[in-house]
Amino acid sequence: MPLLSWSSPVAAAEVTDSIALVTEKGEERNVMLNASDATKPREIQIGLPSEDVNVYENGLPAVYSSTVHQLARHWRSDASLNSVSLINPMESAITTGNIAYSVDSYSKLGQREFKGIVNYHTNLFGWQNLDMNISGGITDKWQYTASIYQNFDPGSFKPKFTDYSDRTQLYHVGVTRLFGKGSISILYKFSKSNGLGSMVNAAPFIYVGDGGVKEIPGFSLGTTSYAPIGGEFKYMDVMDGQIKSGRWGDFTNNQAHEVSVLSDYKLGNDCMLNLRAKYMDAPNANYVDFGGSSIFKATDADNLFEDDSDTPYTGLAEGRRTWIHIGKVKNILFTGELTKRLGSHDLRFGLNEWYYNLDYHSSSFQWIGTVSAYPGILTKKYADGTSDKFRGFNELSPEYTNGYENKLAFYLTDNWNITSKFNLYFGGRLEYYRMSADQIPFERYSGFHIGDIHTYPGAKGSNTVKIEPRHVLKNKLNYAATLQGTYQFSRNFGITTDATVATRFPRINEYAGTGPSDDQYKRVSIPLVRGGITYRNNWIDMTSMVTYISKSNNIDQQNVTNPGTTQSKTTLLIYGIQTIGWTTSAEIHPFKGFNFHALFTYQKPTYKNYFIKSPFEGVPDLNANGNIVKEIPQILIELDPSYNITNDVRLWLSFRYFGKTYANLTNALYFSGRWETFGGVTWDVNKHMTIGATVINFLNQKGASGTINGAELLSKDEAGKYRNYYMSGNYLRPFTVEFSATFKF
Repeated sequence: MPLLSWSSPVAAAEVTDSIALVTEKGEERNVMLNASDATKPREIQIGLPSEDVNVYENGLPAVYSSTVHQLARHWRSDASLNSVSLINPMESAITTGNIAYSVDSYSKLGQREFKGIVNYHTNLFGWQNLDMNISGGITDKWQYTASIYQNFDPGSFKPKFTDYSDRTQLYHVGVTRLFGKGSISILYKFSKSNGLGSMVNAAPFIYVGDGGVKEIPGFSLGTTSYAPIGGEFKYMDVMDGQIKSGRWGDFTNNQAHEVSVLSDYKLGNDCMLNLRAKYMDAPNANYVDFGGSSIFKATDADNLFEDDSDTPYTGLAEGRRTWIHIGKVKNILFTGELTKRLGSHDLRFGLNEWYYNLDYHSSSFQWIGTVSAYPGILTKKYADGTSDKFRGFNELSPEYTNGYENKLAFYLTDNWNITSKFNLYFGGRLEYYRMSADQIPFERYSGFHIGDIHTYPGAKGSNTVKIEPRHVLKNKLNYAATLQGTYQFSRNFGITTDATVATRFPRINEYAGTGPSDDQYKRVSIPLVRGGITYRNNWIDMTSMVTYISKSNNIDQQNVTNPGTTQSKTTLLIYGIQTIGWTTSAEIHPFKGFNFHALFTYQKPTYKNYFIKSPFEGVPDLNANGNIVKEIPQILIELDPSYNITNDVRLWLSFRYFGKTYANLTNALYFSGRWETFGGVTWDVNKHMTIGATVINFLNQKGASGTINGAELLSKDEAGKYRNYYMSGNYLRPFTVEFSATFKF
């Protein structure tokens, strides 16, 4: 699917499922458990679609943008990391310009004594994961670190065209030089990764009509593949219009080299200077996306044929879509921070100089497949005697951009303890943003490619143009600001309130499609306002807050389907979103050894100025103003109890409830609320060995999530027709048991 589709809620990081993160308050709990995808995190909700990747490594983005070079292809939470923590939206807005919960990770840099750790994971489906780190001292002034990460994940079913749904290798090596008032470290990282992603994350099911789904006979959600067996496919290269051949899995290779330099220096007088710089080159940043449209019952009149058959296929079939993304990415990133303690003020002055170079294009094609395990690709025969398996070349959002963007930003913050009861935190960021890139600002059609001469019909006559890149140059100022006040009335009660705003202009990845045009190029503004109360005693720490957040001029490239058909078009949308919510979170420690985290959120995210002019005759335009944003639940509940049976044995459970979520733009279709469940036990056998077991989806729920393919324009009046209807979409991970072992030496 196109890289501009931002329909998923905010995701903090792509990490292993059982990672425990230290939250912004300092508590440790499992916040990254995901029952939908083994290589992605659960969604950290703030009521808005995701801006982009929000993971930082050693103070710099782990990948500058995940729209092409995906985060999971270059970063995992592995043994190379010394710490992983959360950054709250206020802090993220000032230091990065993006309002979101972000993950902040730091590498192991070594120490005087030798240390080593080996982690091993496996599961009942044959997953094998091994990562290790060794670190120590070379001399009194020199230290070293080295890590290896190897992931062999076949998924919960075996793809026929490759051995693994995720095969990732990461290698780290680094040295640190200590000197009187600080240190300097040089780190090298190499990543090599192949991941199938959406090729294996969708399945057909029966939409019952009341928000539930049931399995198609013979097709088990989560353990049956909806990806083709294999073989060659044909596509049109958007770069030259040539018809080329490929094989599933051939376009998922990713490689990257990265060199980082980290330095910390004490200047005296409570001053600290931190410098972070890195160069990253990813000559291969590729992936493949699958999508779908409507499932239909093929008849003789459709003239669809299976391989080696002269009899028309008359079973269930679905129009399928494929995008091949090819990218090359380079970036040079630098962040410097000077911190100073001055009386009751903790001051920080920071500088970002982030340069990102992108050379990217994608090609798309369409095909019709059987609705079955390992579906076959059907051949379409025409009246003139011709036939094809693959068609609609580059009709659906093929993309292209080549250029760079640069952010030069200065920021400052002050944490001011005015009295022992009253604290004020404030900060600001001013960013000079420059983007220089080539794009193709023409409407897509079947056969679209660079160099083609095409005639577009119009109300004032036809317009013939040559499809070729056009240059876009933008120089803009972005800004962010935050203010937070907390007042402690007593030892137990307090109030807290904060206001944050961040702005930006469209980024380079948003020009990979047709726009935005100059008249659509508008500032994106994201204000966030929160306020509430806190209560603490020796066994509970609770916060209850009301939140308002909105986003203007959100850019989205949406593929829409003529309901009940396989006919699809791509349209560029610019709209707003507004969310009002209430969240109560509590950390409870009623007795020794027992910890309980509970969270309740009610939010109502709605579309603003959302209008789609229907590209299909007889299908009404869509005005989604006031509709609930698809895929974002209105009710969220988290329940995380854990108990230390002994000092060495810990039991834990995690229950996450996601309320009713709408599966299309019109709010005609929805998924009922669902529980995602996890549980586990860890045993510290001795000071060197820890073993554990984790159960994922132990209630074995067979639920679906995300959107329903082909239902973008389906009206509420037509929703009743889709009761017990065959559809396709994403699903929850199946019941899975994982085992782990950690050895420290």
